[in-house]
Amino acid sequence: MAIKIGGKIKGYSVEKPNEKAAQVSTSLAPVAAAPPEPPLAEVIQMHEKVERPDTLIGATYKIKSPLFEHALYVTINDIVLNQGTPHESRRPFEIFINSKNMDHFQWIVALTRIMSAVFRKGGDVTFLVEELKAVFDPRGGYFKAGGVYMPSIVAELGAVIEQHLKLIGLLHDPELSPEQRALIAEKRAAYEQGAKKKPEVAAAPERSAAPAESAAETSAAAFPPGATLCHKCNTAAMVLMDGCSTCLNCGYSKCG
Repeated sequence: MAIKIGGKIKGYSVEKPNEKAAQVSTSLAPVAAAPPEPPLAEVIQMHEKVERPDTLIGATYKIKSPLFEHALYVTINDIVLNQGTPHESRRPFEIFINSKNMDHFQWIVALTRIMSAVFRKGGDVTFLVEELKAVFDPRGGYFKAGGVYMPSIVAELGAVIEQHLKLIGLLHDPELSPEQRALIAEKRAAYEQGAKKKPEVAAAPERSAAPAESAAETSAAAFPPGATLCHKCNTAAMVLMDGCSTCLNCGYSKCG
């Protein structure tokens, strides 16, 4: 078959039969298949379109306030996202408050529905803690067990949510350094030693050993009775030492 060449010939070479067969065999050789890449798992983030599963895990907390005749029971249920993967996380999904006291039923239902909607919205929900703990009761607050001051029942609800968020890992409590713990223990021991010297002078000569041991255990387990409220940790643990107010719970001091 004749082939018409329309351009100038710049070079030429003679094709051998064995070279043509090698080119054909190379073109027909099967291409090695690349190993398939493992499919990437889709990381599910919390958002309002995540459907509620039939079973949720959670915890129930009891709030016993002198402002209410009956206790409040706060239940927070969590959803586990990306279960069984390295991206597994536990997020709050809904909150319920139950009590025999029906006087505040309306605002309790409204508050729990709003907070549940915020939980399902996703994102950073830890701001609820500070917002709730900043609510003050115009009638005054109260001290809960352990000497912690609560400015309102809503603030204690914020403390419960904070406790739960720490439980599931969304919040982390800043731990005191070993040096700070040692300093607090040293100040507390010095204060208790100075407080014991005064009663010994006016103490009765006949004193049994059992009451002394129980008094020592009580003083070790609780803060001194004359301690005032610390404005940093809201605990009645602020004492006056060497002319400076010092908190025996968190180490805060007005003198720096």
